[in-house]
Amino acid sequence: MSSYDVIVIGSGPGGYVCAIRCAQLGLKTACVEGRETLGGTCLNVGCIPSKALLHASHQLHEAEHNFAKMGLKGKSPSVDWKQMLSYKEETIGANTSGIEFLFKKNKVDWIKGWASIPEAGKVKVGDEVHEAKNIVIASGSEVATLPGVEIDEKVVVSSTGALELGKIPNKMVVIGAGVIGLELGSVYKRLGAEVKVIEFLDAITPGMDKEVQRNFQKLLTKQGLEFQLGAAVQGVETKGSKAKVTYKLRKDDSEHVEDADIVLVATGRKPFTDGLGLDALGVAMEDRGQIKTDGHWATSVKGIYAIGDAITGPMLAHKAEDEGMAVAETIAGQKGHVNYGVIPGVIYTHPEVANVGATEEELKEAGRNYKVGKFSFMGNGRAKANFAADGFVKILADKDTDRILGAHIIGPMAGDLIHEVCVAMEFGAAAEDLARTCHAHPTYSEAVREAALACGDGPIHS
Repeated sequence: MSSYDVIVIGSGPGGYVCAIRCAQLGLKTACVEGRETLGGTCLNVGCIPSKALLHASHQLHEAEHNFAKMGLKGKSPSVDWKQMLSYKEETIGANTSGIEFLFKKNKVDWIKGWASIPEAGKVKVGDEVHEAKNIVIASGSEVATLPGVEIDEKVVVSSTGALELGKIPNKMVVIGAGVIGLELGSVYKRLGAEVKVIEFLDAITPGMDKEVQRNFQKLLTKQGLEFQLGAAVQGVETKGSKAKVTYKLRKDDSEHVEDADIVLVATGRKPFTDGLGLDALGVAMEDRGQIKTDGHWATSVKGIYAIGDAITGPMLAHKAEDEGMAVAETIAGQKGHVNYGVIPGVIYTHPEVANVGATEEELKEAGRNYKVGKFSFMGNGRAKANFAADGFVKILADKDTDRILGAHIIGPMAGDLIHEVCVAMEFGAAAEDLARTCHAHPTYSEAVREAALACGDGPIHS
């Protein structure tokens, strides 16, 4: 029986980061992973492969729509789908092998197989039982589906199946207008598919700032995505290589049918804790299946912690990473901390959408006295030169103290630009602090400064 200071269950972003940080802090560490490769959902069938296809399909869009404007003449490239999938697989391989290298470098043992916890302080993998002073559950999440919708990963697919289709469909129906549905819907629209998105709620991207929601939907519609909002999917019937999606409109209960070659079920994810033996251990759970933890990520059973998608909070890789580092530091006797008020969210469509902190609706509901600073990318020289002038930066600040309360960006490189505001918020900065910081010209980041200026006397370039 091998013995460790920490055994981490799961090698996704939360798990592998936690394991490496534990090792850096001098703890003897192992990580249990049942996949053939490290990295969890994110690196194998999620964040990384989807970004590869988003990048490739965006390059095609640029070639078809913008190259000629820049004097780059010639025939637009044709799509070699097999080669595009090969590029995606190479991208996955480079990232997963990189984690394996980091495990070896930091002396983290990879225990291959699926874990269960027969009792506190013990982790069983296969026929072997390993001892651990501390156990961290970083088991991630799995696809959540709908009643009447059976995923076969051939015609009715989850995000996993959508990343490895045999061919580009003529028509795709996406169930769910969240991050996953819109990103993958954008990929296949650019590659030539007809894409219709069916959403139960009356707006896309639930929880997002409403002004951004409206503008985002307009831009996606302009790109050719079709939306049916306020629609409850009743079921999906498959026949051969085709599918029929039945849905009812919530406003009048009328029933409609949509034909499709591929149906992508993008209705969210749920914690994956099957097989761990948590019930028998007496680990307290939340009503929606998450593991209940305290302010230090400890479960109700001493010596067992949980992080990432397995607990409450946004299902984001970087949230899991932060928790992984924090729990490692807590176990090592330090003061692990995560600032949940400054966790950015990003949608990697084109344009990108990013946010951090409060939305305008949340501030209104809380009765906060706030001000809004906005700047359109139409006033940004770099954006105009790059045919990327759609969108804006919106900064929300306290009206009395000028402290930044939130930011919302729709536009080029939004996922990178948002971190300037994240750092500012982490330090409790005022909008004026951003406005007085010199920004290189010409860069997209000048739009952030201009939005900060708009919280004061006004922007310069609009």
